[in-house]
Amino acid sequence: MISVAVHRNLLRLIGFCTTTTERLLVYPFMQNLSVAYCLRERKPEEPVLDWNLSTGKSSERTDVFGYGIMLLELVTGQRAIDFSRLEEEDDVLLLDHVKKLEREKRLDAIVDRNLNRNYNIQEVEMMIQVALLCTQASPENRPAMSEVVRMLEGEGLAERWEEWQHVEVTRIQEYERMQRRFDWGEDSVYNQDAIELSGGR
Repeated sequence: MISVAVHRNLLRLIGFCTTTTERLLVYPFMQNLSVAYCLRERKPEEPVLDWNLSTGKSSERTDVFGYGIMLLELVTGQRAIDFSRLEEEDDVLLLDHVKKLEREKRLDAIVDRNLNRNYNIQEVEMMIQVALLCTQASPENRPAMSEVVRMLEGEGLAERWEEWQHVEVTRIQEYERMQRRFDWGEDSVYNQDAIELSGGR
């Protein structure tokens, strides 16, 4: 299935090797390695992927949600799913982690530490806002890629962001209301004694 995927922004799978001890996928040579490598696996002597992360070209329409997650990975330098975060918090998903920090207005805690505060905070804020708009739960609420390009160029982002914040506040309030509704304590009238079930079915 991977080998038949053909897209201008994807590497074509050439083949694979498998032995009793390892399985390898063979792709064309990437001189600059992958984005994941540059963000998380580079050696100390290798250059950091700096903020001025740009080709000047926009691509054809793509999966907007995936694009939003990629923006979050670029800004944070972290994986989209990281179980090591369970040691400090409940947010395994990068999206939830960033949403929480954004609500707390802790933008500095979101940005990749490898940048050593060498970035434009207004651009960071814009990138995070665009990423969160792209990763809304309802696909119909996500912007088209053409709109994403305009927002990254500074056009129409403020209005969309204000709408998103209103929706997000309403969603959080609804979630908390549901939590309180079903958060039954030990003395709850809804607590029932265990009953014995009839035989196997």
